[in-house]
Amino acid sequence: MRPDKAALVFLEYGFGVFYEERGRINEAYFTFNLTAPRLWVPSTLQNSSDVSYAATSNMTLIALQSSNSSDPYQLDLLVDSLNFTGKPLVCPLVSPLLVGRTNVSKIAMPMEAFQEKYGPLLGPGGRYRPPDCQAHYKVAIIIPYRKREEHLQLFIQHMHPFLQRQQIDYGIFVVEQSGDTPFNRAMLMNIGAAEALRQDGFQCFVFHDVDLLPEDDRNTYSCPEQPRHMSVAIDVFKYRLPYEGLFGGVSSMTTEHFIKVNGFSNLFWGWGGEDDDMSSRIKYHKLIISRYPPSIARYTMLSHKKARPNPNRYRVMRNGAKRSKVDGLSNLKYKRLELEMKPLYIHIVVDIKPS
Repeated sequence: MRPDKAALVFLEYGFGVFYEERGRINEAYFTFNLTAPRLWVPSTLQNSSDVSYAATSNMTLIALQSSNSSDPYQLDLLVDSLNFTGKPLVCPLVSPLLVGRTNVSKIAMPMEAFQEKYGPLLGPGGRYRPPDCQAHYKVAIIIPYRKREEHLQLFIQHMHPFLQRQQIDYGIFVVEQSGDTPFNRAMLMNIGAAEALRQDGFQCFVFHDVDLLPEDDRNTYSCPEQPRHMSVAIDVFKYRLPYEGLFGGVSSMTTEHFIKVNGFSNLFWGWGGEDDDMSSRIKYHKLIISRYPPSIARYTMLSHKKARPNPNRYRVMRNGAKRSKVDGLSNLKYKRLELEMKPLYIHIVVDIKPS
């Protein structure tokens, strides 16, 4: 075959494969863009860093098929393909880097040594994107947090290698509650979602207790079709699901579904109740809780002192489903005291009080 004809055949084949692959992706893949929550700033604080944020009820979701997309994410795919760099269009649906079940270490290495090893792979705030392919999912890992330094160190050192083997585009958001008011885990997760969406167009969230470490990287932190309860089998519960409606520990939701249910309730101050309330919201909005098999969705719990249960949790839960329209993202108010792009994660400190 003449060289010029061979080149033409290669060119036609290359573009044919490219457009066929693009068509396949367009049938199954959506890019979700969320309008950022409106920023409420009192006139007296227009030039101050002491600002209260309010996520308002007009938050809307727009689902755009990637075939009609003009967002930079899809344009990057086009540019990479046209440049014939040899870079795959997207990462494999099942990462070839997975190793399955591994032992969870409860001994942390010095953070300086860990940062030296993994820091070069990370962007500002510990953001990660696979270097050799385009990830299928852009995921925000939300950690509600207060005074658990040892657990956070172990969590960060365990999760970065774990998530990178899954070839996910991810960011870790540690949302810390300041002061001594009772801990409000649910409100911190709402804040984490709102802050994450101000930074990037994350397609889904993983809400993650800092004391739970996954044992098997086949438990993928991807964007689920239905809300996913991820911590199905925990060692301290003998790797058994305590009850069917459980949605606590580690859970994942798409941005679309999280907004549909109006996020978590903001009314649970102290331990317990917020996850069962979210379970009721999911069912009320005709969604279902999905799970991986317990042989894969396994977690190790780090030891910690048990918090005092919230004595009012059952009273708040009674009308949780009906209250979901007005209690959650739509009435979220908080004061952001600090936002720091640390080398391994994004650290957000907030002041929240019962309304």
